Amino acid sequence: MEMELFMKCLKFAAHKHRNQRRKNLSETPYINHPINVAFILSGEAHINDNAVLMAALLHDTVEDTDTTFNEIENLFGPEVCSIVREVTDDKSLPKDVRKQLQIEHASNSSMEAKLVKLADKLDNLRDLQTTLPNSWTEERREHYFIWAKKVVDNLRGTNIYLEAQLDDVFRARKMI
Repeated sequence: MEMELFMKCLKFAAHKHRNQRRKNLSETPYINHPINVAFILSGEAHINDNAVLMAALLHDTVEDTDTTFNEIENLFGPEVCSIVREVTDDKSLPKDVRKQLQIEHASNSSMEAKLVKLADKLDNLRDLQTTLPNSWTEERREHYFIWAKKVVDNLRGTNIYLEAQLDDVFRARKMI
């Protein structure tokens, strides 16, 4: 049953992100990002909490698609919905406010939300190490790394593996 629900979640996320592309030169399908986040958690960090893995697949659906929290709760339960809610930015706020709130709220998040956030940052930063998104400047990339490190620093003490991987990325940028 757990695998069936997980696969339903994967199918749902793929459908919701079906017309979206990443902002890289090859415009890879956006769904690759949530799948990568879930894989980082399960395949690399050995997290086997199904709610966390499903929240990883769904972490951008409310922000970036027409998905609602009610829809997630009805389909995947209150635990998954709660994690997704914690990692979802309020798009009605200005971007700089949303970024600051991520820094401020990171340390008070649940363990499950922290895991999703760490894996999300790791996947985004790994991409940014190798590819400059369309219309981004080198300065914008640098600002993203600086901001992401502030978020990650407030998530410390969550998962040794994920934090070490992120530290490797920051070390490569000479940030630590």
